[in-house]
Amino acid sequence: MKKIIVAIDGLKYSLSTQQYAIHLAKQSHAHLVGVFLDDFTYHSYKMYELVGAEAFAEEKLSKAEEKDKDLRSQAAEEFKNACQAAEVECTIHHDRSIAIQELLHESIYADLLLINARETLMHFEEKTPTRFIHDLLGEVQCPVLVVPKDFAPIEKLVLLYDGEPSSVYAIRTFSYLLSTLKYLPTEVIFVNNTKYSIHLPDGKLMKEFMKRHFPKATYTSLKGNPETEIVHQLKNQPAQVLVVLGAYRRGVVSRWFRPSMADILMDGLQFPLFIAHNK
Repeated sequence: MKKIIVAIDGLKYSLSTQQYAIHLAKQSHAHLVGVFLDDFTYHSYKMYELVGAEAFAEEKLSKAEEKDKDLRSQAAEEFKNACQAAEVECTIHHDRSIAIQELLHESIYADLLLINARETLMHFEEKTPTRFIHDLLGEVQCPVLVVPKDFAPIEKLVLLYDGEPSSVYAIRTFSYLLSTLKYLPTEVIFVNNTKYSIHLPDGKLMKEFMKRHFPKATYTSLKGNPETEIVHQLKNQPAQVLVVLGAYRRGVVSRWFRPSMADILMDGLQFPLFIAHNK
């Protein structure tokens, strides 16, 4: 049985994260671990709200902390109840130290980490991808599924391929982890940024590999700037698509799966993204 960890902010509970987690766990017969990032430095209240006489401020602080505790408890209960209703095995972890450090440590012992693209672990919203997501993807120790704010059941796969080992690694890892999805309609997208050819790199080997892993795969070869062409191609896809792409590491620049490619997809599109890199 595979272990999927789900990063959850108990103060800003994400329903779509819960829905994607349960949807995938049911299909892959996985055990879910709800990792509640109860970072001791993060609260729902702002310090200026507690200004006043010392005794009054202490009373306000006590009430605010109790409210946060209740919110986090309610979120954990909601996640647990949703898993039980769906007959999905689950465990709850409350990680109370620095959130990014705790989650990176948890990722060492997970098959897959699922997190909302808008996660910040702060009071305010940030443009996607957020700083928290940037830091996580740069150092995470397992594949990550970054999910959008609204849930849509997965009915099609799009696999981004550039002929580099990192893209093949991501596709192979996805096929092992979420093997029940590999019989969905699948489109492999390749973009050549030269004007001379649109043939797949290592086309014979790639198609031989794909035939064993994704028997319903079709191929789309395009010419132009990969970042522009991929976004244009994906904008015509239905909401029920899941996209698979390769490396996301600081200091690593491949032909297109450099951090900016994943950034653009998270910022401009509303699809779940499966991201894996071979360190």
